[in-house]
Amino acid sequence: GVAEYACEPKLDGIAVSLLYENSILVRAATRGDGSVGENITQNIKTVSSIPLKLMGAGHPDVLEVRGEIFMPKAGFLRFNEKAIAEGGKPFANPRNAAAGSLRQLDPAVAAQRPLHMYCYGVGEVKGGELPATQYELLQWYSSLGLPVNAEIKTAQGVAACEDYYAGILARRSGLPYDI
Repeated sequence: GVAEYACEPKLDGIAVSLLYENSILVRAATRGDGSVGENITQNIKTVSSIPLKLMGAGHPDVLEVRGEIFMPKAGFLRFNEKAIAEGGKPFANPRNAAAGSLRQLDPAVAAQRPLHMYCYGVGEVKGGELPATQYELLQWYSSLGLPVNAEIKTAQGVAACEDYYAGILARRSGLPYDI
């Protein structure tokens, strides 16, 4: 049969991990060097798109959600305009702005930054079952209140994947975030 693929844009942001225990967000960390990341829990709790408690019931006891934190283009432009108006230094690009925001020592400062997250992967899971496919995982995440990208689609076969790629590429500059 023809293979089914889950297609989604590759976001240009900062990879983060959210750890939920008994449905409650207990820790957030950057990927760091692959072994040791930075604890960014207090700053992540200021990002409005990230739930502090998962919706629904029957979640795994431990669920590590992986995703990308980014600053949407419009928010980045507004942020830089404000920084310049206040005599500050603008960020070079949205990715640097997102990274700098996550490294803020004061969560109140981070809370002023227009950050968003899309979830796309899974890490540690204890005491529960996961959906069978990547597409189903992302639909499940959405049902838990976790933000997932609206551009996610399934594609039947390689030709459909190439069509998806061409479509995203054609709309790339109009997307509200960098990919």
